[in-house]
Amino acid sequence: MYISVIGAGECASELADKASEVGALIAKRGHVLVCGGLGGVMDAAARGAHGEGGTVVGILPDEDRRRASRWLTVSIPTGMGQARNALVAASGDAVIAVGGGYGTLSEIGFALKLGRPVIGLDTWELDAAGARQGGLLKASSPRDAVDMAEQHVAS
Repeated sequence: MYISVIGAGECASELADKASEVGALIAKRGHVLVCGGLGGVMDAAARGAHGEGGTVVGILPDEDRRRASRWLTVSIPTGMGQARNALVAASGDAVIAVGGGYGTLSEIGFALKLGRPVIGLDTWELDAAGARQGGLLKASSPRDAVDMAEQHVAS
């Protein structure tokens, strides 16, 4: 399974620790981690997965691989800027949002539009009139987030 981990390019150490644990759990369970490939939550999740020998794919917003997280297994420069958020969302069978700003919110929106299960960990809370049931699922811990991703893709 491919799991996209999304979140802000800059984050506090507490959020980075959670993202790193999410990444490590994804790798331990044999899944591929997809992210935006830069800093913050993306870098922390990639570091966690790399530490467990996992595969990490980074979909970069620009054409400069030198800015990419050093923990990536594969970096894909797109030159698309924020439009690459759609690719990050579409690449995961499930999406885990850890914290995040407006870029993360756009990825959540793309993922929901594409019918991907989206699990939130300390991230946006959405309540939209007419939104599909079970839109943004709330996790209580990194382990809970990965468990939920597996459960919702399997069902």
